[in-house]
Amino acid sequence: MTGLLTVVAAVLVFGTVVLVHELGHFLAARRCGIRVEEFSIGFGPALWSRVRNGTRYSIRLLPLGGYNALAGEEPAEEEQEKAEEPPAYNPHTPLLPATMDGRTYAEAGPWQRFFVIAAGALMNFLLGFVVILILTASQDAVTSKVIYDFVGDNPRSEQTGLQAGDEILAVNGHICFTAEDVIYELQRTEDYSASFTVLRDGHRVTLPDVQFDSRTESDGSTSMVLDFRVYGIEKTPRTVVSGAIRYFCYYSRVILRGFVDLFTGRVGINELSGPVGVVSAVSEAVQYGWRDVLSLAAVITVNLGIFNLLPIPGLDGFKLLFLAAEGITRREVPVRVQAALNAAGMVLLLMLMVMVTMQDVAKYFL
Repeated sequence: MTGLLTVVAAVLVFGTVVLVHELGHFLAARRCGIRVEEFSIGFGPALWSRVRNGTRYSIRLLPLGGYNALAGEEPAEEEQEKAEEPPAYNPHTPLLPATMDGRTYAEAGPWQRFFVIAAGALMNFLLGFVVILILTASQDAVTSKVIYDFVGDNPRSEQTGLQAGDEILAVNGHICFTAEDVIYELQRTEDYSASFTVLRDGHRVTLPDVQFDSRTESDGSTSMVLDFRVYGIEKTPRTVVSGAIRYFCYYSRVILRGFVDLFTGRVGINELSGPVGVVSAVSEAVQYGWRDVLSLAAVITVNLGIFNLLPIPGLDGFKLLFLAAEGITRREVPVRVQAALNAAGMVLLLMLMVMVTMQDVAKYFL
């Protein structure tokens, strides 16, 4: 039964995240009057396909992504459109109706194309926020960052600066949006001490060397002892929305710093997870309940949004760099250059996906 629930949950999570991302591109393209020739969820052979209002809607075999085929988006088509000398783009021209007779991608202005490319990630962020809002509303109380009391006989953090009633603003110079942010920053410390910035009696106070005790685990490793507790905030519409915004910021920053850690070498590629690893995480979440599944879905959709905005060849973020440059300079980067860089990026990303997938499979069987 758990296996069936895992499959259902994985399909729903992957399918929803991909559908929302591609729906963002699709709706933005239609809003800008760009003709969408195909809207597909998945890659490979089509399992289901239907044409409506000039657009083919497809569900394909491999549910590892999706795509929108925009008229004139491919380099060859763009060159052909340029050869036919289409009329110059006028930013004051009204948007065309979302019909089969819409303009091509190449005919749209650079900022409209920018909007179309960015809309996928924006929809992922919107989905992430909605899920986080549901999770926050389902809690008994909204967690604050105000210290309620300390635990233990001689709490080290109290002895070295913290006081009950302090609102934690930052740890080691990093702003903390939630109590989980505080824990995240403390986990990244290496000597069980950290600098805190707190709000105390209406004043910002800096505590340069707050220390914590450590304990030795059964496997011989050591971990920090978190010796204080924080207040819960009564749920109201305002506190729930405010809490959801703070949790969204927390998720986003943790994910972004994870990518920074990867590029700077703080963490290795062996800590990445691909589709197999994500399905394994979904399986674990299913055993704990729907809240854990939704929490994982929020992480995945925000992760996908941030990942797609990274300025890496083959990703939406790289296209946005070219479009921003074109919008500012009114000079388009040669199509062949864009195509070559994006193709090289896609090859590298596919190689990385294969390597991470093999790594996930090896972890599963070993």
